[in-house]
Amino acid sequence: MISNYIVLSSKVWNVDLVEKLKVYAPESNWHYISKKEDFNKETLERIKPDKVFIPHWSYIIPESVFLNFDCVVFHMTDLPYGRGGSPLQNLIANGLEHTKISAIKVVKELDAGPIYLKSDLSLYGTAEEILIRANNVIFNMIIKIKDENPQLTEQEGEITSFKRRTPKMSSMEDLNELEDIFRHIRMLDADGYPHAYLETENFKLEFTRASLKADKSIIADVRITKK
Repeated sequence: MISNYIVLSSKVWNVDLVEKLKVYAPESNWHYISKKEDFNKETLERIKPDKVFIPHWSYIIPESVFLNFDCVVFHMTDLPYGRGGSPLQNLIANGLEHTKISAIKVVKELDAGPIYLKSDLSLYGTAEEILIRANNVIFNMIIKIKDENPQLTEQEGEITSFKRRTPKMSSMEDLNELEDIFRHIRMLDADGYPHAYLETENFKLEFTRASLKADKSIIADVRITKK
């Protein structure tokens, strides 16, 4: 019997992940869902997925879905550290250089489900570079879960939570150290994120491609728009 899998993601970079899975594991059917209105119990009942893999999703997954289908979310922290929103940005803002991607079963409590497996991820580079690396790591994790169906283990350790960042938090107005500015620019440097910015009375300056130099300076690209 042919296995069916769904990859659920609202981010364009995960399209490549799905195409790679189709090439590597053509014996299975891979379905890609990117829109909230397409992700519901009725759609899943039609597809009958063995598992729903969720690399990136910004919406609450309804109980009618996760109670009836095996949903696996990939969270960019070493859970139970870093439950909650904007994990990439919060990790870099906290000065971390390495993390783990945790593959967990979706339950009612956010990011609290038991763990299938964890994999290492470097936080070096821009947000876009990190997300590309994460895509490759998640690909290998999906294949391992598909092929080996590892036993679930409960989360252990102290729980810490992250708050989801808002667009206003991309402002650099209150930063005082060069290292903080550098981290702030690179952690928001990816398509779909509100880039680091400063504002004057008449203009908004958005910063990308930051480089921290040995002479204690930062070189970056800047996009200037009139307010």
